[in-house]
Amino acid sequence: MTSLADLPIRDDLRGLTPYGAPQKPVRIALNVNENTHPVPPEVIAHVTAAIEREMRSINRYPDREFTLLREHLAGYLGGGVAPEQIWAANGSNEVIQHILQAFGGPGRRVLGFPPTYSMHAIIAAGTGTQWVEGARDDDYRLSPETAAAAVERTDPDLVFLCAPNNPTGTPLDLEAIAAVYEASRGIVLVDEAYAEFMPEGEPSALSLLEGRPRLVVSRTMSKAFAFAGGRLGYLVADPAVIDALRLVRLPYHLSALTQAAAVAALEHAPAMLATVGAIREQRDRLDSELARLGYAPHESWANFVLFGGVTDPHATFERLLEHDILIRDLGIPHHLRVTAGTEAETTEFLDVLGRIER
Repeated sequence: MTSLADLPIRDDLRGLTPYGAPQKPVRIALNVNENTHPVPPEVIAHVTAAIEREMRSINRYPDREFTLLREHLAGYLGGGVAPEQIWAANGSNEVIQHILQAFGGPGRRVLGFPPTYSMHAIIAAGTGTQWVEGARDDDYRLSPETAAAAVERTDPDLVFLCAPNNPTGTPLDLEAIAAVYEASRGIVLVDEAYAEFMPEGEPSALSLLEGRPRLVVSRTMSKAFAFAGGRLGYLVADPAVIDALRLVRLPYHLSALTQAAAVAALEHAPAMLATVGAIREQRDRLDSELARLGYAPHESWANFVLFGGVTDPHATFERLLEHDILIRDLGIPHHLRVTAGTEAETTEFLDVLGRIER
């Protein structure tokens, strides 16, 4: 048996390690920001029936333009979003890959602001796009001035922003997004994977799309929709951007079963999103209780909380794992991240953490 080092792999991939959060068979998994609430039985029945109907023609290729799905996604978003502005793929990671395949590549660079979603840099490497970094302000904030200055300094072909940010949960003001767009010459992608968990009434980057043809807003059904296993991500952009993505996608990249399941889930959007309020409550509870325990939680508009003040993150991670609780050690000094789960999951996590020596 040979090794990876013996293969004629691309030089720019040598020494890299694949992305992968720990997957362990634990009772309470709060490490990858899943929606830990189960899908309602009536939605399961509806999705199952939709897949069964699709199986009757599974010998045929799917609709490569996923027409019905785009109509349902546009209807879900509202606000004047049209189907021709929608693109979908197997999770938002593939959506981001399509963007980098179309607008990045060798000789081009993408600007990000770490700590941020680690897959942005990993997908950039996989497409031969240079990853360059900008600094954040205190408490992981990103002001319009700081963000625009980084764009002007690096002159990137693409800029990736997270709103709210992952892994910190930090809000991102629309003014910062607009400032980045004005300072840049290329594509500006705003990753809104956790948009549904923002406080009620807070505007999305979708409100900035009008008149900004280089702005792209990506979303996912993995989080708020409790559809992580369904693998459905999407973006909204100018129709010309969608045309560019058609040049790089594989034929029939979205299976008929994926399309049918996603459409059926969207037809039950209120039921699928019914847990969002409860998750926000547990997130806010984590914020207050972690502070009471002496930790330093950061403000989060997502479905997780990053907290500092951890003397030995690895040791605390392992102690929690001994109690069948899995959270995330991201390698940020003196910090850990925990997903807001059900009330019972949050209670047990806090009880065990409270008994661990800081």
